[in-house]
Amino acid sequence: HSVVLIRGGRVKDLPGVRYHIVRGALDCAGVANRMQGRSKYGAKKPKAKK
Repeated sequence: HSVVLIRGGRVKDLPGVRYHIVRGALDCAGVANRMQGRSKYGAKKPKAKK
């Protein structure tokens, strides 16, 4: 089984959706290669290219 961290936040368009999964916390991985809006997807700041 996976253990995930959830936060509140419903989606008005979707009946029954009251929660969201926090990406990058506990067993839920962040999004790979995410450059913009990284915070919401649990992506660390990439190393600077030389």
